[in-house]
Amino acid sequence: MARPALEVADIFRTLGPAWRWAQRAHLSLGQLKVMSAIEQCRTAALGGHVLRCDGCKSQEISFNSCRNRHCPKCQSTAAQRWLEARQADLLPVEYFHVVFTLPAAVSDIAYTNKAVVYGLLFDIAAEVLQTIAANPKHLGARIGATLVLHTWGSALTHHPHVHGIVPGGGLSADGKSWVACRPGFFLPVRVLSRLFRRRFLEELANAHAANRLQFFGEHAALADAATFAEWLKPLRQCEWVVYAKRPFAGPQAVLAYLSRYTHRVAISNSRLVSLDERGVTFRWKDYRVDGPTRHKTMTLEAGEFMRRFLLHVLPSGFHRIRHYGLLANASRKDNIAQARQLLQPTNDAPPCAQAAAPESAPLRPTFVCRHCGAAMTIIDTFERGQVIRAPPP
Repeated sequence: MARPALEVADIFRTLGPAWRWAQRAHLSLGQLKVMSAIEQCRTAALGGHVLRCDGCKSQEISFNSCRNRHCPKCQSTAAQRWLEARQADLLPVEYFHVVFTLPAAVSDIAYTNKAVVYGLLFDIAAEVLQTIAANPKHLGARIGATLVLHTWGSALTHHPHVHGIVPGGGLSADGKSWVACRPGFFLPVRVLSRLFRRRFLEELANAHAANRLQFFGEHAALADAATFAEWLKPLRQCEWVVYAKRPFAGPQAVLAYLSRYTHRVAISNSRLVSLDERGVTFRWKDYRVDGPTRHKTMTLEAGEFMRRFLLHVLPSGFHRIRHYGLLANASRKDNIAQARQLLQPTNDAPPCAQAAAPESAPLRPTFVCRHCGAAMTIIDTFERGQVIRAPPP
C-alpha cells in the first residue's frame, strides 16, 4: 500500500515540538506519550528489520511500529488480528447496529472525567439493552452485545458515543431455546432512549455524590451539589439520541463493519489533504446535509488540529471495546456453543439463520512483497538507535 502524501506523524514532527512547548502546562502525560509514539512510528528510532522476498529475492528495510492504539498507521493490522479472533463468535442470525450518544452538556464534562463518564456510557448502554431485551413485552431473552467507544465527530470535535453490535435474539430464561427478534426489528429505540437517559443521570448523580467527578473552568461551580442538581434538570427533559440502523446483510457484513469501526482513530491519514501556512486541511463529512454535498474539506490552524486530535486520547488502561451479556469474556465460549446448538438449521428457518458459521481465514504472511506479492522473510534485525547496515548487493 502506498504511503499517504501527508500523515499525522508529519504534522507532529514538523510543528509538534514548538506547540508542545507552548502548551506544556495543558498537556497530559498520556497525550505527550501519544505524540511521541506517533512521531517515532516506523522510523529508525524504534528499530526494525531487513526483509528478503521469497519470490523475487528483493530486499527492503522495514521499521517497527509504535503499536499505540491512537496511531493511524498501527490500527489496520491490529484490527485484522482482532477480527480473526472474532470470526468464531459470529452466530447465523441477523445482527443489529445500535448507537448511544450523550447530549452536548454531558460531553462537555466528560472530557475532564473520561474514565468515569465513558465507563458509565459503556455500562449503562449495555444494561439498557439487556434490561429491555429481557422484558417479555419486547423480546424476553438474554442477549449479548459488543460495544465500541468513539469519542469524535467527523470534524474531530468531542462527541462521545458507543456503537453496539447485537445479535438479533438471545437465549430464553431457562437457556433451553433461542428467542429470535422480529425480522428487521430489534428493540424499540424510544424505550431504549428513555431508560438510557434515566439510568445514566442516576449514575452520574451517584458519581458526583461519591466525589468521583472533577470540574474546572466554566464548570467549576458544578462541584456544588445543589448547583449540579439544577444542572441535571434540563437533561431529564431533552431527547437523548439512541438509534438503530437496519440489520447487517449477513455475518460477513458484520465483519466488514467491525473492521472499519473497532480500531478506528480520530482521523485517518487518508483524510488529510495538505499542510501549509494556513494550517491542516482535511476531508470531513457533514451529517446535517444529505447527498454528495455532505463531503467537505476543512482547514484548521495546525495547533488547533493537534489539540483536537489529542482530545481523543483515552485514559491509560481504558478498554474501548467491551463485550456484555452472552458475549462477556468469562462465559462467551460456552454461550456461543449453546446458541449454535439451539440454532441448528431447520427447513423453515429464515435464510440468515441457515448461513454457515464463518470459516477461519488461512493464515497470511506477516510481510508481503510489494513487487510480486510473495511472503518476505526477516534476515536481519537492528535495535533502537542502532546504525542500519545497507542490504548486501
